[in-house]
Amino acid sequence: MASVLLLLGIFFLTSPAKGSEKSAPTAITCFTRGLDLRKDKADVLCPADCPRWQFYVIGNVVYASLSSICGAAIHRGVITSSGGPVRVQMLPGQENYSATYANGIQSQVLSRWSSSFSVSRATIGALEAAARPVSTARPSMGKRPKKTVEKKSGNKDCKADIAFLIDGSYNIGQRRFNLQKNFVGKVAVMLGIGSEGPHVGVVQASEHPKNEFYLTNFTTAKDVLFAIKEIGFRGGNSNTGKALKHTAQRFFSAENGVRKGIPKIVVVFIDGWPSDNIEEAGIVAREFGINVFIVSVAKPTTEELGMVQDVGFIEKAVCRNNGFFSYNIPSWFGTTKYVKPLVQKLCAHEQMLCSKTCYNSVNIAFLIDGSSSVGDSNFRLMLEFIGNVARSFEITDIGAKIAVVQFTYDQRTEFSFTDYITKEKVLTALRGIRYMSGGTATGDAITYITRNVFGPVRDGANKNFLVILTDGQSYDDVRGPAAAAHKAGITTFSIGIAWAPLDDLKDMASEPRETHTFFTREFTGLEQIVPDVVRAICRDFLDSKQ
Repeated sequence: MASVLLLLGIFFLTSPAKGSEKSAPTAITCFTRGLDLRKDKADVLCPADCPRWQFYVIGNVVYASLSSICGAAIHRGVITSSGGPVRVQMLPGQENYSATYANGIQSQVLSRWSSSFSVSRATIGALEAAARPVSTARPSMGKRPKKTVEKKSGNKDCKADIAFLIDGSYNIGQRRFNLQKNFVGKVAVMLGIGSEGPHVGVVQASEHPKNEFYLTNFTTAKDVLFAIKEIGFRGGNSNTGKALKHTAQRFFSAENGVRKGIPKIVVVFIDGWPSDNIEEAGIVAREFGINVFIVSVAKPTTEELGMVQDVGFIEKAVCRNNGFFSYNIPSWFGTTKYVKPLVQKLCAHEQMLCSKTCYNSVNIAFLIDGSSSVGDSNFRLMLEFIGNVARSFEITDIGAKIAVVQFTYDQRTEFSFTDYITKEKVLTALRGIRYMSGGTATGDAITYITRNVFGPVRDGANKNFLVILTDGQSYDDVRGPAAAAHKAGITTFSIGIAWAPLDDLKDMASEPRETHTFFTREFTGLEQIVPDVVRAICRDFLDSKQ
């Protein structure tokens, strides 16, 4: 569907209104790129509610033409997620497009590209209304119906499944327990709970964890407030680790109302310090794709530190030890001013680094042709292509993984999935790969990588992808080995360059073969298909989760 909309956007961009070059802003899709324009300057109209995580944006202020126009406009602050008119000015290509985070979008770096564009606010005129999609909503009948709709749907810009893990131990006591409930209630209200917004549930940590209510039990702020008020104090030890592990493993399930593709968040409230080990629970939560926040109140004093089992419990439990996932409140008195900053963190979905997405939950192995027909300079272009794809993914010990195998008649594992667990180390390793030169036995190479590289991770949590790059015909059969790879759960993309036969490429690719096969006449053309390959990987990842 997205590809159909993209084509429609391109058609309208290349077809000016009959009789006049000065027409209303042209309606485009979320995915229309700068390179799809056929004019040096154009006014376009971006739709509302584009999924920010799908935007592919390269650069800052000046964007590579591979970038989404609407994504660049939001990144630049020209429009918001509500969409609107944008003026696009095409510019010459440049080198060293920089990466920055702005307005909920992380742009990417690129060493060079042939064309660029900038975005600015377009003048809103009378003709703009003609380009807007026709609304099928009924006219507003007053403020009351509008408010009712908003209450039911909730805050769509903060769509998340959130579990509040409250402290019900003797550490906190009855009085502070009630103050904690008041604070959680204020946070829940400000989040904007609703059917299409955030869903919340509560688990109480004490001697044993207790699920107070699940994500779909209450879908209005009023009902959630009442449910929180009714929670009784349990007492006992502060076994926060036990409760966090329970929440990660049992609370977030389809039966309990968890939604697909929505960030899963646990907000852990700790008064003082936990009685048990919380580090293992933090690891389990990360493995389940859950973003753990720690809200610590009344940190242990210097005299009390000797009673703390692990003084580094916060940094070991949170999603990432980068300051974003930890939040300190001095005491339970006068907490109102701490509500909004915490809500802003919980709604910053682009910061939810532990959510399972295509960018952090895939294993991508590259099988690269090192035959004599490639040549050293073209081989370097293939490595550059791999580096540009790798830059789009979050490579960590629990995130995305990259592997590379070079083949001729023989095969050589340049590095496997477990060799490098940071993006920087992967990119450094790529620069150190030496060109082999020799014949072309692609079938044997597919068998080799299926067994030796994917074999050890076959039962892991990440989805497996294989990207094959070759410039010629294989001397052996590719159909049998490719079928075995597909059967092993490996989604395969084939990328042909120069003289690579289309039949071989399609035989190696996964179904549907047309969307898993790429071809470029020149090695320099590899750079242009980087975003297409990244989007294809994400598309297949999302399809596998449906």
